[in-house]
Amino acid sequence: MTETVHKPAGRFRIGTVLVIVLLVPLVLMVRAFDLHVTNKDFLKGQGDARSIRELPVAAHRGMIVDRNGEPLAVSTPVDSIIANPRRFEVTPIQLAKLAKILDLKPQRISKLINQKKKANKSFVYLKRRIIPSHANKITALKIPGVSLRREYRRYYPAGEVTAHIIGFTDVDDKGQEGIELGYQKWLKGEKGRQLVMTDNLGRVVNYIDLLKPPRAGQDLVLSIDRRLQYLTYRELKRAVFKHKAKSGSAVILDVLTGEVLAMVNQPSFNPNNRSSLKGYRYRNRVVTDTFEPGSTAKPFTIIAALESGKFSASSTIDTRPGYIKVSGSVIKDNRNYGIISLSKLLSKSSNVGASKLALSINPDDLVKLHRRVGFGDLTQSGLSGEVEGLINQPRVWRDIERATLSYGYGLSVTTLQLARAYSVLASGGKLKPVTIELQSSEIEGEQVISKKYARQVREMLKAVVNEGGTGTRANVPGYHVAGKTSTVKKVGKNGYSDNKYISTFVGMAPADNPRLVMAITIHEPRGEHYYGGEVAAPVFSQVMAGALRLLDIAPDVLPENQSTFALLGGMQ
Repeated sequence: MTETVHKPAGRFRIGTVLVIVLLVPLVLMVRAFDLHVTNKDFLKGQGDARSIRELPVAAHRGMIVDRNGEPLAVSTPVDSIIANPRRFEVTPIQLAKLAKILDLKPQRISKLINQKKKANKSFVYLKRRIIPSHANKITALKIPGVSLRREYRRYYPAGEVTAHIIGFTDVDDKGQEGIELGYQKWLKGEKGRQLVMTDNLGRVVNYIDLLKPPRAGQDLVLSIDRRLQYLTYRELKRAVFKHKAKSGSAVILDVLTGEVLAMVNQPSFNPNNRSSLKGYRYRNRVVTDTFEPGSTAKPFTIIAALESGKFSASSTIDTRPGYIKVSGSVIKDNRNYGIISLSKLLSKSSNVGASKLALSINPDDLVKLHRRVGFGDLTQSGLSGEVEGLINQPRVWRDIERATLSYGYGLSVTTLQLARAYSVLASGGKLKPVTIELQSSEIEGEQVISKKYARQVREMLKAVVNEGGTGTRANVPGYHVAGKTSTVKKVGKNGYSDNKYISTFVGMAPADNPRLVMAITIHEPRGEHYYGGEVAAPVFSQVMAGALRLLDIAPDVLPENQSTFALLGGMQ
C-alpha cells in the first residue's frame, strides 16, 4: 500500500498565515504613519471643521441715565437657545421637555429644524433671551445640536413712567421708539467675532481666539429728572383717571436751558413686557398729537397788538354787550365783562376782547408772531415722531378767520410746542432750542419778542391764577404763578363736537423770575368737569409744588406777618 505525502501543502498554508500575520501590523504601521505624518494637516483640518466654530460676540448697548445718573435703560446679559439642524438629535421625551421650557409646541420646533436642515443651514434660534433658570434646564437635557448663546436684553428700571421718552429696542437690540430709536447710532454697539471649540452636543468647551473684540455703545445722559418724571406721571395719571379722560400729556421745561425735565403721557405701557400691547399706546403724544391751543394762544394775540403800536399794557377793550357778530357768526363771552383791561381779558379769557384786538391789526403779523415763538416748526428735541403742527394762512383773510385765530382756532400745535412758546415769555422773549440731552450751562437763545412785552404779558398772566381768574386751581403755595387755561372743542368728522373737549393749562413759576414752564393737555374728560381750569390746572399745582421744592427754588411769596428771616429759620 502506497503512503500519500502532504507536507508541501501544509508548509504553504503555514507560510501564508505567517505572511498575513506579519503584513497586517506593517500595513497598520504604514497607515498610522500616513495619518500622523503625511496627511496630518488635512485630517486636523477635517477635525477642526467639525469642532471649531466662529461665533459672534454680543456688544453691550450704551446705558441711558437721567441728569442725576439714575439708570433709565440698561443692558443685562442673558442666554438665547440656538440649534444646529445638522446635528440636532432628540428623543420624543426630550422634545416634549424642550418645548415646555421654551413655551413652544413640539411640532413647531420639529418644523423649524427640518426647514433649516433642508436649506442646509447650520444655525437657527429656538428662543431669544430666556431667563437663567430656563437656560439651565435646557442645558441639563443634553440634546445634541442645542446650545446657549450669550446676548443682552434691554431693561427699563422706571417702566411705564419713562416709557414714551425712552422707547424700547427689538429682539436684535435695535431702537424702535423714543430715545432708543432717535439715538440708535450713538447707543448701539458693534459685535465682535471669536473662535471656539465645541463638544459633540454643540456646547462651547474652549475659547480659542478673539478675532475681533466687541465695541460697546456709548452711554447717554438725558436732561430728564427722574424725580420730576415720577411726580408728573403720578399726577397726570390721577387726573386722567379722575375725569375719565381718553388721554393726557404733560411736559416740564427748564427756562434757562430749554431742557426737558419731565415728559409723560397717558395711557402708558410697560416696555419690559409688551407681549399684549397695541401700537397706539407707544405714541409719545407730547410731540406727535396736535390740537388747537384755544385760549392759551391769547397772550400772543396781546403781544401782536402791543407790537402793532396801537395798544399798550394799560389799554382797555370794550367787550359790551358780551358778544360780537363777525362774518355772520356770533362770538360770545361767558358774560358781559364790559370795558376791560388786557390783563382782565386774559384772566376772564374774553373771546370778544381777543377778537377785537385781532381785527384791529394785520393778521399776517399775528401769524408771523406765532412762527417766531415756534408754532408750526419742529422743536428739534431729538424725539422720534415729532410733528410740526399747522398754521392756517389763507391768501385772503376773512374777518371770522382773523377773529378765531386770536383765541387759538385755525392753528394746531403739540403740547411741547405750547410749552416752548410759553418759555419765550418766561425767558424774557428768547426762543431757545428744546433738548432732551443734559446741558452744562444756560443757553442764550434768540430774542424773538422784546423783553418789555414778554414781562408785561407775564405780569398779566399772573391775574389768571389769582382770585377771579380762570386758573386759580393752579396756585402754588409760597410762589407767584403765571399761566393760562384753555377749553376747546375737539374737531371730528362732522366739525366741532358739542361734548368732546381738550382741557389745557400752561404756566410758569416763580412768575417774577421763571425757572420752570409746564404744559398739561387732557383729551376728552368725561366727568362732571371739563374746563381747563378744573381739569388741567390742579395737575400744574401739585406737580409744580413738588418740583420747585425738589429743585430747591426759593419761595417768592411770604406768608402774612412773616419776614424773610423767620421764613428761612433765622440765623444760626
